Amino acid sequence: MELAGGEEGLTPQARVGRKVRQLREQRGLSLRRLSKEVSGYSYSYIHRVEQGQQKPSTALVRALDDYFGTCGALAELYGLSQDMLVAQYSRETVRKEQEAIRIQVFTSSHIPGLMQTEEYARELFRTGLPPSSGADLEEWVASRIDRQYIFDRVDPPYYWAIMDEAALSRPAKDKRVMCAQLAHVLRFAAKPFATVQVLPFEEGLHPMLGGSLTLLTLRDGATVSLVESFDTGDAVGSPRRIVDLSQRFDLARSKALSPSDSADLIRAYLKGYEGESDS
Repeated sequence: MELAGGEEGLTPQARVGRKVRQLREQRGLSLRRLSKEVSGYSYSYIHRVEQGQQKPSTALVRALDDYFGTCGALAELYGLSQDMLVAQYSRETVRKEQEAIRIQVFTSSHIPGLMQTEEYARELFRTGLPPSSGADLEEWVASRIDRQYIFDRVDPPYYWAIMDEAALSRPAKDKRVMCAQLAHVLRFAAKPFATVQVLPFEEGLHPMLGGSLTLLTLRDGATVSLVESFDTGDAVGSPRRIVDLSQRFDLARSKALSPSDSADLIRAYLKGYEGESDS
């Protein structure tokens, strides 16, 4: 089923909402009736989605695809819309997150994206992106947070994250945001599919200063990688380069604190930020 055309100038969120409304009207359904047919979603929520005022959840998109019998076309449009909110160089890697059975990440200056809270991500985007409207900002934030649904699956990918200590010591402007973020990291690190480590300052220089690395192991055994700096990135598929980047990750892991010692260091930073936010 074709779901494109005549939508130039629409935001990704509005594009998806417009198609939902078209599908509903083709069936002659009211918002209340559709809400009853697709149980679990209020008609006011669906209305906001149709008007482009609220980003639909992945679960709602799937439910609507099932109900309208669109064979995943709405989900495909939703995915294409989400792609527009991801830097072009990283789109293919982000798509493959859904196919990954293991995700390995190193970041040198911030909390890894798949562990970010909404408030922390919002501040990162607000300070790191070109000036944009509030609506644009919220779409970028929602796009990042929505990627985290892969951990809600029955078979989530194994997630191994290593952060430079700089990611902990560089706070959000609002210390309460940083407190919530570090508390979230600690909860995430306790999950059975996650390992979180910190590479401490005392280890000195290391081979990945100033950038970040993502390694995805796919179901077929292949590995893809993404190397990023502050505004550029390089998707890597060459076996020789994959080996080199994997070795760099292994070296960072060898220098990092153990998961339990890393958790203790995160708690120490959390306690410090809690003290500052209370003062």
